[in-house]
Amino acid sequence: MSVVILSTGSYVPSMRVTNEELAKRVDTTDEWIRSHSGIGSRHFAADGQMTSDLAVDASRKALEKAGVAPEDLDLIVLSTATPDYFGFPSTACIVQDKLGATNAAALDINAGCTGFIYALDVANSMLQREGRKRALVIGAETLSRIVDWEERSTCVLFGDGAGVVVLERDDSESTRGILHSWLRARGSGADALYLRQAKRDSAFTRDGDYSRPVKIEMDGKAVYIFAVKAITDVMENLLAQSGLNIHDFRWVVPHQANARIVQAAAKRFGLADDRFYMNIEEFANTSTASVPLAMDEMVSKGLLEKGDLVMTMGFGAGLTYGGNIIRW
Repeated sequence: MSVVILSTGSYVPSMRVTNEELAKRVDTTDEWIRSHSGIGSRHFAADGQMTSDLAVDASRKALEKAGVAPEDLDLIVLSTATPDYFGFPSTACIVQDKLGATNAAALDINAGCTGFIYALDVANSMLQREGRKRALVIGAETLSRIVDWEERSTCVLFGDGAGVVVLERDDSESTRGILHSWLRARGSGADALYLRQAKRDSAFTRDGDYSRPVKIEMDGKAVYIFAVKAITDVMENLLAQSGLNIHDFRWVVPHQANARIVQAAAKRFGLADDRFYMNIEEFANTSTASVPLAMDEMVSKGLLEKGDLVMTMGFGAGLTYGGNIIRW
C-alpha cells in the first residue's frame, strides 16, 4: 500500500510586478534584489482575491487532471500563513465549501514556509487509515497583504500563489508514492521570523496596537544562517533514513526562498545546479506554495516521469524545517 500523487495544479495571479516596477515604490534596485536573492519578479493577488480563491483555482485544475470529483475527496489539508481569517474558520473549510467537497474533512496547517512539507506527511498518514482514499493537499499564500512596504530588505522577497497535489491511497502499489518524511522544529528561533501584531495578553485591555495592521518581521541574517544549516540537515537526514544516495534522485525541489542558499547546498552535495528545480526568479518566495507550484510547473514542462525519485524540502517560520522523498 502506498499514497501516490495523482495530479498537480497551480494558480498564479496575473498581476506581475518586476523588480524595476517595485523600485518605483520601494528604495531598491533590480541589481540589489537579484544579487541577494535571485528574484526578478513576483505576482500579486488582485484586490478582493483571497487565499481561498487562489487555492480553489489551483484545486480545480488538479482535480480535473486527476479525473476526481470534489465529492470523492475524503480530506483537504491546506497549508498557509495568510488564511482568509486569522484564527477561524479554517481556510480549508472555505475551500471545501467553494469546491463542493461535501464528503471531505478539512483542516489548516501553519508551519510557515515548511507548511506544504508538513501537510504532505499529515495527509499521507491520515490516508493510511481504512475508509479514506483521496486527499487534496494545498499550499496557498497572499503574502502581499502582510509585507511591510517600509522594510525594503523584506518586502521585495515575497509573492502570491497556490499549488496543489491530489493524493490517492493505492493498496496495490508499494514502490511509488510518498516514501519518507523528516520533520523538525526549532521554536527557540521563533522571533527571527514572525507576524508582528497586537499582543493578546489581557482579557479587558485593548491597547493601540489593535488598530495596526499585521506585518512580517524578519531578522534576515538569522534566518539565512538557519536556512543554510536546515537545508543541509534535511538532505543528510532524508538520505540516512532512506538509505538512498543523493545521486539516486532525479530532482531536488526546495522551498524557493533564496537562490544563493540552494546553490551552496548543490555545491556541498556535489550536484549540478540544474538538479535543483528553481523558479524563484519569476515567482519570488511564495512560502508554503513554492514547492507545489514548482511541482506543477515541472509536470507542465514534462520534467517529471513515472518512477523518478524526488526530494522536497522546506524551511521557514517557527522555525520549522523538513523534507519528503517521493517516487513519482
